[in-house]
Amino acid sequence: MRTLLDLVVPVDCAGCGRPDLRWCIDCHAALAGPPVRVWPRGAPGISCWTLGSYAGPARRAVLAAKERGRRDLAEPLGVALAAGLAVLRTAGRPLVLVPAPSRAVAARRRGGDPVLRSARVAARCLPDCWVLPILRMGHGVRDSVGLTPAERARNLRGRVVSVPVRSSGREILQSAEIIVVDDVVTTGATVHESVCALVRAGLHACGVLVTCAA
Repeated sequence: MRTLLDLVVPVDCAGCGRPDLRWCIDCHAALAGPPVRVWPRGAPGISCWTLGSYAGPARRAVLAAKERGRRDLAEPLGVALAAGLAVLRTAGRPLVLVPAPSRAVAARRRGGDPVLRSARVAARCLPDCWVLPILRMGHGVRDSVGLTPAERARNLRGRVVSVPVRSSGREILQSAEIIVVDDVVTTGATVHESVCALVRAGLHACGVLVTCAA
């Protein structure tokens, strides 16, 4: 079936366009380095790390996952995320990944949330790791494309909310290290509001890890 699909819809590397490969080894190297500390304008108040710059193969892969329906990229992006988390996590503690939210209309258009898909792949690669998708965008959030940093901050201020966590999830969170994950950080408004929403819910994230930083 995979071969038939590839004949009908040829695949190419999302990072460089090389034919017959979904994600080549050269593009994999763009996200294979250790996480790098970044300081976005809208600082989340905790350490923020990235796997790479929002350029080249990494940028093209993130855009393909978000805008071109490349659901198959959840696997390589999630594996890269897992490698970064393995470096950052505290040994001996359970790890909980909280994906930063996207607008519901955007997620529907993309056939689901690519950040959530990658986070689930990362969690499968790591021991004692779970994903808790408990953050949502509230009403009135606009598309951030074209907004200035100040407008992005106003657009999101107070509009990222958390949903109640089940008792089983609460038990995990009591001893776990919580890390917010996202695909791209530009101004930092989304991760800042995500961290604030967790604090309002009585949860405290230890850090933020993103695939790319602009």
